[in-house]
Amino acid sequence: MAIVRIVATGQEYRVGKVVCLARNYVDHIRELGNAVPEAPVLFIKPATSIIADGGTVVIPPYSQDCHHEVELAVLIGRTAKDVPAETALDFVAGYGVGIDLTLRDVQGTLKAKGLPWEAAKGFDTACPLSDFVPAAAIVDPHALAIRFRINGELRQDATTALMLRRLPEIIAFASTRFTLEAGDVILTGTPAGVGPVHSGDQLLGEIEGIGSIAVRVA
Repeated sequence: MAIVRIVATGQEYRVGKVVCLARNYVDHIRELGNAVPEAPVLFIKPATSIIADGGTVVIPPYSQDCHHEVELAVLIGRTAKDVPAETALDFVAGYGVGIDLTLRDVQGTLKAKGLPWEAAKGFDTACPLSDFVPAAAIVDPHALAIRFRINGELRQDATTALMLRRLPEIIAFASTRFTLEAGDVILTGTPAGVGPVHSGDQLLGEIEGIGSIAVRVA
């Protein structure tokens, strides 16, 4: 059972699911040679993929190419179903830092066959996730520096202002596809600069005003 918390209040939530948005930063879309989607592309990581700050990533033996993707994480505070974009942010309890670890070789094979991505995205330890700050503490979630480092070396350096789709649209759309419940987390896409991680690497994801998540690779 995965539990996340809002540090300032001590409030804890049990995570039911992690809803992820793919292809939300143009430079990342281009670096992978993908097309800009006409509608949001969603996939799910199970709660069993979550590890906390200080945890250890275990790359499955069936992959030789695991990549990092740092993302703004959105914690849902109450049930949201078919909500309009105009009120979507009212359902946000907090913001955190997530790392969407992806088995790129496995994903490529699945995509080539027209199959779902979950085997490449939902393995145990695939979702390092920080504690959360209250939503009210972030004036504008679309104006935050977002960075990722491996062994201290900067690999991703961007701003959430570069998102193609902003949070109200993301939350509203996701709520038409899945009922969002208190404790669900939405990962909102990654900027350019993704690349491989290896055994022994120290990973650090950071978002301005929110915090950081640090894990190591076994």
